Amino acid sequence: MKKSVFLLPVLALSFAFSAFALDLTAAKSQGLVGETASGYLATVKNSADAKSLVDSINAKRKAKYEQLAKKHGITLAQVEQQAGKKALQKTAKGHFVKVNGKWVKK
Repeated sequence: MKKSVFLLPVLALSFAFSAFALDLTAAKSQGLVGETASGYLATVKNSADAKSLVDSINAKRKAKYEQLAKKHGITLAQVEQQAGKKALQKTAKGHFVKVNGKWVKK
């Protein structure tokens, strides 16, 4: 019985922390992250949560880009360039993009 009483607060805390986890939409809306011409995200403002999110998403993007490059017989750089171009075009108004090394709101 004592174990279950102890686990309830721990479980409640773990759910509370996951509810505050930053997602990409929120991070973009808050101006914490933005798209770059390289096909990857970057942090606009220093934030540990934003950095962690960017690292996680960029790792997934790179894996997908490598898969696409292999499938189509092109280089990773070519896929990254095309992905970056599309990401910049698709970025919603009010979100950040990096243009000529500077962050600008679209």
